[in-house]
Amino acid sequence: MSGAWIRADWPVPDGIVAGTTLRDGSFQLPAEPQWLKQVHGARVVRVRTPDFDNGPPEADGIVADRSGDICVVRTADCLPVLFCAEDGGEIAAAHAGWRGLAAGIVEQSIAAMAAPPEELLAWLGPAISQPAFEVGAEVRDAFLACDDAAEAAFVTNDRGRWQADLYLLARQRLRNAGVSRVYGGGLCTYADKARFYSYRRDGSTGRMLSFIHRSP
Repeated sequence: MSGAWIRADWPVPDGIVAGTTLRDGSFQLPAEPQWLKQVHGARVVRVRTPDFDNGPPEADGIVADRSGDICVVRTADCLPVLFCAEDGGEIAAAHAGWRGLAAGIVEQSIAAMAAPPEELLAWLGPAISQPAFEVGAEVRDAFLACDDAAEAAFVTNDRGRWQADLYLLARQRLRNAGVSRVYGGGLCTYADKARFYSYRRDGSTGRMLSFIHRSP
């Protein structure tokens, strides 16, 4: 494969290719995906099922388990989360902005996979970082309503609002769901204009593709 992309750095089996494309658009996906109509929710579907009979389904997570399958989500500040079973037999991708995280997209993605959580690896792709992600009290309240520990992911600013840490919120959700092997994180879509699209920075903009592929 060629073109501009970031390869996921995690100890998955041979034959698993995963990462995020960059904004120059030169990267070609290794397979033709079944696209999702992402709606910032928590629905998860499986590839090549009746969910796709009438076009892209409204969903924010996708799971696959066959040779040649690919799972893809689009993001431009929201957090992409990729999953892989330790034996490489099952893969998934989730679109996890704050609404999706609060709604349970991480937990629903894990539940949709046959592999138990302790046998899963997760990779966190590029997303908006805490210094750039200002939110209102309603966002913080949505997470605290589920887990008091989410308080650690919010820092107040001088405008009386909050800076939210999507990466920490995702790690908390993954840990609570039983996934302990979590990789990636730390790349900021807002700060790195040369490589990433950012809706918060630019308004109307393109999307990066985060994908995971089981080679035939």
